[in-house]
Parts: sequence; structure tokens; C-alpha cells
Amino acid sequence: MAQVDYKELKKGGFMKQIQKDRFSLRLKVVGGQIKAEQLKKVYELAGRYGQGYIHMTSRQSIEIPYIKLEDIDTVKRELAEAGLQPGACGPRVRTITACQGAAICPSGMIDTSALAKEFDERYYARELPHKFKLGITGCRNNCLKAEENDLGVKGGLQPAWQQDTCTFCGLCEAVCPTEAIAVDKTARHLQFKQEQCTYCGKCVKSCPVDAWTGRSGFIVSFGGLFGNRIAIGKQTIPILFEEEKLHAVIETALAFFKEQAKQGERFRNTLDRVGWDLFQAKLEEVL
Repeated sequence: MAQVDYKELKKGGFMKQIQKDRFSLRLKVVGGQIKAEQLKKVYELAGRYGQGYIHMTSRQSIEIPYIKLEDIDTVKRELAEAGLQPGACGPRVRTITACQGAAICPSGMIDTSALAKEFDERYYARELPHKFKLGITGCRNNCLKAEENDLGVKGGLQPAWQQDTCTFCGLCEAVCPTEAIAVDKTARHLQFKQEQCTYCGKCVKSCPVDAWTGRSGFIVSFGGLFGNRIAIGKQTIPILFEEEKLHAVIETALAFFKEQAKQGERFRNTLDRVGWDLFQAKLEEVL
């Protein structure tokens, strides 16, 4: 009998269980979206080759436990016929996660679904010294917890005030979470402290006369961890407004990680070891 290459199976999404010759299959689910007919196929596979149930992972993927070793090739073929793929495991860029974003959610400021698909095409399964997680969330509500990812992207809105339209009702001041806006109704005066703004967009969305307008952008954080070590990702660069600039930043981060990391070392640990200043200098070259 040929020796089983467990490392290669894990790379292809089949993770060894404690039960002999049984594997948990992780599926690739980009941005948390799967078609209804594909979900029906998952149901069929779980019933035919598993034990009739699935596991929902913390990163929007689906796992089918109890796949037999001898059924793996058959399962791969049936997955491909349904347009499904196993998810990447091991030291590489993992499946991209995303909330529903501006296409669905009233709070959304960026099209997270479209961005997740773009990220998937550009970065998914890229070989690296350790796993690397990319997560996209549409607004400051942060449903996808961007700062828990090695690189997180959060939608933001840079506000601009139009004095001629404003009625000085004070609603923007009331909803601003950082007290960046102060309205004097009597003097018909508004003060906006840009340095205190967190780009939440509440002033823009709440204004009844559209005196506030906004420009959508990407708030990027680096070095998040949520596992053996917990660390909050850091925002070290200003909000970005061009998607290609965002991709330049991501490529810089991935290249830095590949060049500087020890094998088996997470991105945050690399940054802490070699120095954030060195990484920041690389980012500034593309900003």
C-alpha cells in the first residue's frame, strides 16, 4: 500500500482526524457566499461520504468530517462538477472572509463581496512561511473583526461638510462617536476636527439635508492574531481611496512576510521581531 502524504492532503483541504483514515474536508467559501445548488451538493456529500452533518468554521467555511481515505478522489471529482473547491490549509493565504457590505447592508461603505472575489483571484493559496488571513468588513461596526486578521480591511467614509446646505440642526454632532463635530445652532457655526474622525460615516448617513458628503475608502490593519497568541492588528497608514493602492499595500505586506519571516512564524511575530519601523518604511515606498 502506498504511503499516505498527509501534508499534501492537508494542503488540499483534507485534514486528518483522530480516527484512522478519516479526514475533515474544508471547502473554499469566498466572502461567506455559496450558491444554493452548491449548498445542496454539500448536503449530498455529507450524507454520502460523511456522517450526515457539516461543521461551520469560524472563518465562514464549511467542513465535512469523516471522509474516508478511499473516497477522497471521488469527492474531489464531485466537488469540481459542482463548481466547488477544497479550501487551502497550511502555510499559505487562506480563504478570504467578508461581510455582506454595501451591496446589501445599509451600514456598508465598500463593496466587500466584489473585493473578496478580487482578493481571492490575486492572493488565495499563495505560498508563505505560515498561514496568512485576509478579512474584509464593510464599516466601523466591524462584523468581520478586521483587526483579528493578519491583514484586515475595513470600509470607511471620509466626510466633507457643505456649509451652504447645512441647517445647523445638530444631528451630526449628536451621532458622532468621537466628538469630532461641534454645532452652535445660535451662531450657525460648525466645527469639524478632522484629526478626531474615525471615518465611521454616521454624520453623512444621518444628515437630513445632505450637508455632509463622503468619500469611501479602505482602512487597513496589520498583524492581527486570534489563536495561541491574541493580538490586535495595527493601523499604521492613512485611509486609502484607490483600490490599486490597496493592492500595492497588500503585495508589500506579503512580500515582506515572505522575505523576513522564519518558517512557521506568523506575520505579527515577524513584525515584532524584525521591527515595525522596517515594515513601515516598505509601506511608505508604495504610498
